[in-house]
Amino acid sequence: MTTVKGLATRARIVEAAAGEVRDNGANAVTLDDVCRRSGTGKGQLFHHFPGGREQLMLAVAELEAALVFDDQEPYLSQLTSAASWRAWCDLMITRYRDQGVNCPLAVLIADVGRYSPAAQDVAAQLVRRWQACLREGIVATQAVGEADPGVNADRVAAAFIAAIQGGVTVLISTGSSEHLEAGLALCLEHLLTQTPVQVV
Repeated sequence: MTTVKGLATRARIVEAAAGEVRDNGANAVTLDDVCRRSGTGKGQLFHHFPGGREQLMLAVAELEAALVFDDQEPYLSQLTSAASWRAWCDLMITRYRDQGVNCPLAVLIADVGRYSPAAQDVAAQLVRRWQACLREGIVATQAVGEADPGVNADRVAAAFIAAIQGGVTVLISTGSSEHLEAGLALCLEHLLTQTPVQVV
C-alpha cells in the first residue's frame, strides 16, 4: 500500500521530470537530473517507477494531459452559448500566452507524446476526449440557436484543436500569439456565423 508520504514523493518526482522536460526536452532528461530536481535518490525513484525512464515519461505525459484540461475549466464544461465560446477562446489565448514554453499542451503533443507508444496513446486519448467535449459544446450551442445548425460538430471541434495546437507551436517559437488568436477567431466565426443578432 502506498502511503500519503509515498504519494507525495511520487508526485514530486513526476513534477520534477515534467519541469526537466519543459526546460530541456524529453530526449535530454536523465534520471540523475530528475533526482537532483526532486530531491530524491535513485532508490526512491525506482521504487515508484520500476520501469525506469520510460515509465516516468509516461507519468509525465499523464500529468500534462490532466493539466491541459485543468487549464480550460470551468469554461470547457460550460460551452452552451456564443458568449461561453468567446470566454473559452479568450481563456485559451491568455493561458497559453502566459505559459509560453511551459505550456502542457506543447510538452505533451510536441515532445513527450512522441517518446513512446504508451505516451503517444496518452496524447491520442487527450485529443479524443478534448474533441468530444468541444463537439458536445457545439451541439449544445446549436440547440439553443446560437451556433450555425449546418456545421459539422466533429469537424469544427477538430479544427479548434488544430488551431490551438498550431497557434501554440508558433507562439512558443516566436513569442507571438497572433496565429493562435487568428485561428481561434476563424473557427469561432465559422461556428457562430448564423448566430441571430440580438436587438436591444
